[in-house]
Amino acid sequence: MRTLKQRLAALLVAASILATAGCTRDVNARKQKFLESGNRYLERGKYAEAAIQFQNAIQQDRSFAAAHFRLAKTYQLQKQWQPAFRELSVTVQLEPKNWQAQLEVANFLFSAKQFQDARDRAALILKENPDFVGAQLVMATSDGELGNLTAAIQEAQEAVRMARNEPESYLTLGLLQQKAKEFHEAEQSLQNAVSLNPKFVPARLGLGSFYQAQRQWEQSEAQYKAAIEAEPRNLISRTSLASLYQAWGKKELAEQSLQETKAALPDDPDAYMLLGDFYADSGESQKAIGEFASLYQRYSNDLRVKKRYIRLLLARNQFDLADKLSEEILKQNSRDAEALLDKGQLLLHAEKPAEAVASLEASLQANPEDPVAHFQLGVAMYKTGNLARAESEWQQSVNIMPSVEAEENLAKLALRKGDLKLLESSASAWIKYAPTAPQAYVLHGLARMRKGDGPGAENDFSEAIELAPGNVEAYTRFAELRLAQKRFGEAGRLYEKALSFNAQAEEPLYGLVTLFLSQHQPGQALRRLQVQMARIPDRASLEFLLAQTLVANQKQQEAQNALGQAIALDRNDVPAYLLLAQLQAAAGRLDDAAATMERSMRENPRDVRSFVDLGVYEERRGNWQKAQDLYKEVLQIQPNEPTAANNLSFLLLEHGGNLGYAISLAQTARGEMPDSANAADTLGWAYYKSGVYDYSIHLFQEAIKKTPKNSTYHYHLGLAYQKEQKVEMARASFQLAIKLDPRSSRVDEIRKALEELDSSQ
Repeated sequence: MRTLKQRLAALLVAASILATAGCTRDVNARKQKFLESGNRYLERGKYAEAAIQFQNAIQQDRSFAAAHFRLAKTYQLQKQWQPAFRELSVTVQLEPKNWQAQLEVANFLFSAKQFQDARDRAALILKENPDFVGAQLVMATSDGELGNLTAAIQEAQEAVRMARNEPESYLTLGLLQQKAKEFHEAEQSLQNAVSLNPKFVPARLGLGSFYQAQRQWEQSEAQYKAAIEAEPRNLISRTSLASLYQAWGKKELAEQSLQETKAALPDDPDAYMLLGDFYADSGESQKAIGEFASLYQRYSNDLRVKKRYIRLLLARNQFDLADKLSEEILKQNSRDAEALLDKGQLLLHAEKPAEAVASLEASLQANPEDPVAHFQLGVAMYKTGNLARAESEWQQSVNIMPSVEAEENLAKLALRKGDLKLLESSASAWIKYAPTAPQAYVLHGLARMRKGDGPGAENDFSEAIELAPGNVEAYTRFAELRLAQKRFGEAGRLYEKALSFNAQAEEPLYGLVTLFLSQHQPGQALRRLQVQMARIPDRASLEFLLAQTLVANQKQQEAQNALGQAIALDRNDVPAYLLLAQLQAAAGRLDDAAATMERSMRENPRDVRSFVDLGVYEERRGNWQKAQDLYKEVLQIQPNEPTAANNLSFLLLEHGGNLGYAISLAQTARGEMPDSANAADTLGWAYYKSGVYDYSIHLFQEAIKKTPKNSTYHYHLGLAYQKEQKVEMARASFQLAIKLDPRSSRVDEIRKALEELDSSQ
């Protein structure tokens, strides 16, 4: 007999069980109630409300497969594909034998181009359900995409056997037969699909597409019109008809069809924007702008309309209105990737590349895979002088989506950098995407020419000329190839051909002058240049070329006159100032040379070349303190300018300046000019001054190897040998230094060093 305590415990357990059972019954009732409510909303087309109810059901029971499946259906009807696929995936995990859900997953995989996965999923369904037509069709279409056309057609024929009265099977079979070029059989299958259900729009579209591919325009038109009649709000049917008219050459009917589409579907953005896109694609940009202006007035809250309108305005250079609309979007959402991209392009147009960089980088933060944003950021970086980043952005752009524009920019950047590998690869890609672009072949040929591939370069230049017989650069580059091959007659004819297409082109004229000079015909070079200059007078660049040619003809004074004319035409022509000063200095007129450089500095205060050359002239005039100041000024503008760093280092070493700073400057110069004998000597002199004689000897020897007849280098080497107690080697270096330049300003120092050697023995 149980005690009172035992009976109470049993009652408590029973009560607990009853409570739990009641709770479970409540949960099941609630989730079922939410499911049924969601289904009712779904039937009435109230998708948002249906989704909420299905989500409520799932909150009651996370493993409620039916609710997950219905929620997936709701998302599909709303075209929310990612959440739909997520819910279907949960459904088949919870209920693996929900074959309809498995089929939906297979369809999603097919749409994502995961054809093998879609086929495997269909095979799984068919293993348990051999007569599941939907799975059989997925199997057939997947095999078709995988290239297994024979198997695909057989599988579609099996689908027809399974459901002889279903048009979907005949439609799939017909499309696969068309793909296999079995045109008679395809037409019969597609007609069967239509006859089984004349209002089945996909069958009408399939047959219409078949006839369009066969250029049977009237039959195609009839099918598309029948599809529209069956479902007047079906956008695909209407766009198919408009596309047919375009292919048929009936532009007016295409336009009329899209106007009818816009009127029939006034609440569908994909429909009412088609007409404006049609105008834009047809090159009728003014009509396109007018259409989108009208749409913007009517659908002012439609972001897609506003963004398309902005792009059209940008293309037509209507920047003020484009900027206004872009700002409207950014006020509502400062992180809108497309608006930030548009803003960046507007800033680029306004020549504000630094601000454009900020906007475009913000756009890429919001949408990192936008190839256009990467391309435009590359343009902005290029304009700010950041060539490495420009190259990186253009590379990312083509990695995401290959484009002619990006490959073209990469090729031109490679040419500027002298990067032959990048030039060849980007020009090759440019040819791939634009096989009729002559400039692509020119640059590809240039890369091959510079790599020593003469036959390959010749093929490219010939192709460019064939594509564009008047392409001046193609003839010019071809002439350069012939000049390098010493085929002078052909080179001359090619340069002349280029000039016959454009008498004002400078590169072929430069080439002709170079050709004559390389053949030691300076007079012929001068005469040909003067003939051409008579046709195009008053051009600074040609006056500069004339000066160079006059120098080759030993007519220095006339060359100086030509340079004066070049400067008068273009006061920013720094090379003209530099050459004029060199000629003046060579004539012993150092004061005039210095004055010329001072004028160049006034006109071009950020160009360091004039500062450097003036420093050299001041050194030669004995004004080493002024030269030192000039070199310091250069390094403030351009910290790694090698000549200024080298010369300032030498002056500091010669005149008791800071030894550590002098060594640092010499190392900078050496790093920037690794092949310069002067830089090697200066760094060697710096190490000599700091007592590191063994390394200074190595650097002096390197300088002498590159410039064997420089007296100063031999003198420095002799001093280093002397410090290392290598007396005979020091004596030989000193004696050679005197022999090379007996009038050197250092000859007394060298003789004194020789006397010290003799007295030390």
